[in-house]
Amino acid sequence: MGAEVKIWNPVEVAEQARYDYASQIHSSQLTIDPSLSLPQMTPLVLKLCKDMFKAWSNLDDSCFDVEKISGGITNLLLKVSVKQENCIVETITIRLYGPNTEYIIDRQRELQATKYITAAGFGAKWLGIFGNGMVQSFINAHTLSPSDMREPKQAAKIAKQLQRFHHVEIPGSKEPQLWNDIWKFFEKASVLEFDDSKTQKTYETISFKAVRDEIVELKGLCDLLKSPVIFAHNDLLAGNIMVNYEEDKLYFIDYEYASYNYRGYDIGNHFAEYAGFECDYDLYPNMNDQYHFFRHYLQPDRPQEVSEKDLETLYVEANTFSLASHVFWALWGLIQAKMSPIEFDYLGYFFLRYQEYKRQKEKYFLLARTYLLGCKNE
Repeated sequence: MGAEVKIWNPVEVAEQARYDYASQIHSSQLTIDPSLSLPQMTPLVLKLCKDMFKAWSNLDDSCFDVEKISGGITNLLLKVSVKQENCIVETITIRLYGPNTEYIIDRQRELQATKYITAAGFGAKWLGIFGNGMVQSFINAHTLSPSDMREPKQAAKIAKQLQRFHHVEIPGSKEPQLWNDIWKFFEKASVLEFDDSKTQKTYETISFKAVRDEIVELKGLCDLLKSPVIFAHNDLLAGNIMVNYEEDKLYFIDYEYASYNYRGYDIGNHFAEYAGFECDYDLYPNMNDQYHFFRHYLQPDRPQEVSEKDLETLYVEANTFSLASHVFWALWGLIQAKMSPIEFDYLGYFFLRYQEYKRQKEKYFLLARTYLLGCKNE
């Protein structure tokens, strides 16, 4: 069984939220072990709901229906429907954080982001917080697949929504977090020890001196591009985008990695996710597909009026920073290989992402340097 680790004080968080969030945030000190089966977990979920929402405290257990929506590679998502007089009166979503995820995710940063992102009208409404997760309103929509995300009409909608997202204002430091986060991951990833001898032997084939040198060189080049700093999602893969086709609504969800960051990184990371977890980089968008996205991002109301210069600038930014995306998630994969109980080949994921970085490095370094030289000569 996984440990029921309390990752924050829910009462303190809810109390603080009264001062900077429009709606009341409910709280409970309870925790739920995410490794339990759904039948084992259900009584604990009902206890949590009754403890958190006082209006439900006297309802019979038969009034609740609990189902698993998804089990991602970091979290477990549950849907709870509450019935009274045979009618569903409310549906909520319970997000259970996976064990050890606080080792790679800054939960306080996520919490700060969630408050203001949801207040700005993105994603689900934040309703409550408990020992190892949070409760949000239920979004009646389904997540996209990578192939959905690549469809031109959908790509245009994502671009428009991302432009709006990048204008969210979050109080506090506006320092971009990319390189801080990469170095934190590097420090953790470079000192791991695995119990399995075969895994340890594979891990020891990695030259962390070479990885360090690559990070230093890549940061130096990216800094020269002076990509605008915006509030970024930083994890805009298909599973974090939801669509309700009937209402023509699109939602960004999961703000675990959201922070101030570089525009080029958020877009380049999104493009890298076209490949899916299988890392099929033949699906990475070509220049025409990227320009289509950029037009709707830069000028949502008049996409055809975007200048060639602006398109070129964003093309260089996104593709150069996509290299940083490969390094970030490669290092993330190493840490998860040690920490996560979820059955996924995280170590293999490191090699897939890092090899793609090396495969594309020469092409995108040349692209960026040629662009910078042209700017210097103008």
